[in-house]
Amino acid sequence: MWDNAAALNRASDLLVAAAGLIVLYSMIRFAIVQPVFAMRELRVGGSTAHITLEQVEAIAQRDIRGTFFTLDLARVRSSFEKLPWVRKVDIRRSWPARIDVAIEVHRPLARWGNVALVNQQGEVFEAAYDANLPVFVGPAGTSKEVALQYESLRRAFAAIGRQPVQVQLSQRRAWRVQLDDGMTLEIGREHAERRLSRFLSAYQRTLVPLERHIDYVDLRYANGFAARVPELAAAHAATKGEAARQRTLRPGA
Repeated sequence: MWDNAAALNRASDLLVAAAGLIVLYSMIRFAIVQPVFAMRELRVGGSTAHITLEQVEAIAQRDIRGTFFTLDLARVRSSFEKLPWVRKVDIRRSWPARIDVAIEVHRPLARWGNVALVNQQGEVFEAAYDANLPVFVGPAGTSKEVALQYESLRRAFAAIGRQPVQVQLSQRRAWRVQLDDGMTLEIGREHAERRLSRFLSAYQRTLVPLERHIDYVDLRYANGFAARVPELAAAHAATKGEAARQRTLRPGA
């Protein structure tokens, strides 16, 4: 090889190129850590409801480290995503020294039992919220299914001027709904849409004329439904009690 001028020239060229790359890499590494490229601005936009200035400042002080080139975007994104109301974060660098953060917050739809909230997408999240919301109850992992059923029920009951305040899915996949007037409807597992449609079509001509509070309706019948009227039930129980008392007091009984 040592007497092969062409080969020596090629080897020399490769060594020179490698040395040049090493020098260039070192220069770049040196440049990107210089203070002139330090991040100096954090811009937060999007739906920032429930996000406080104190929370943003804490993230900026704790997690924004390095320069425009060395900043760990994944770390900053993770910190914003850990905030209670944050659903989604989009983050990017903006030359020469700014970080742009776009936040999407959860929009609460209901409560998940008494432990969490459900957003408009049917996802469960934990946050403090004082406003009145409907309540969803169901097995773990069914929040989206319950949210879809709630929307269907909300549209259906609007036809009779009522709205659901609690929607429950049991372990056996049976549906139960409570309305804003206190009425509870037992829908069951099968033919939920058909049963509900039958109830709604008969509501005005069967239950409204009673002019009584109805606390429970069982829709799990083949051709109709059963309703419980507490006032009538109490009157019936009192009548039976009086009849029994009279029988007890009757001479010769």
